[in-house]
Amino acid sequence: MEDKRICDANFEETGFSYTMSLIEGKYKMTILYCLEEFSIVRFNELQRYLNCISDKTLSQKLKELQADGLIHKEIYPQIPPKVEYSLTERGKSLMGVLDQMCIWGENNRID
Repeated sequence: MEDKRICDANFEETGFSYTMSLIEGKYKMTILYCLEEFSIVRFNELQRYLNCISDKTLSQKLKELQADGLIHKEIYPQIPPKVEYSLTERGKSLMGVLDQMCIWGENNRID
């Protein structure tokens, strides 16, 4: 078996790095959990759930999650405009990983 050497390693090419790039930041995991818990959520409901997030930041995080294929944005052509967010199948497949992180945190919390 060949020895691994850190000087030959490239962290950016790992699956771990890719996964972290999708969920990194202060709000993305919380948005994903909210969508898992409540299935379909409107912008204002997400904002209330996250408590003190600005419109701009929430909008930016939702756009990033949508661009990564983790959430779906449904726009209804009505007045006033109605927009709903939900997890895609890809987003749902990530929730098992986040659930395991939550379980680990509960089991290893230092109070």
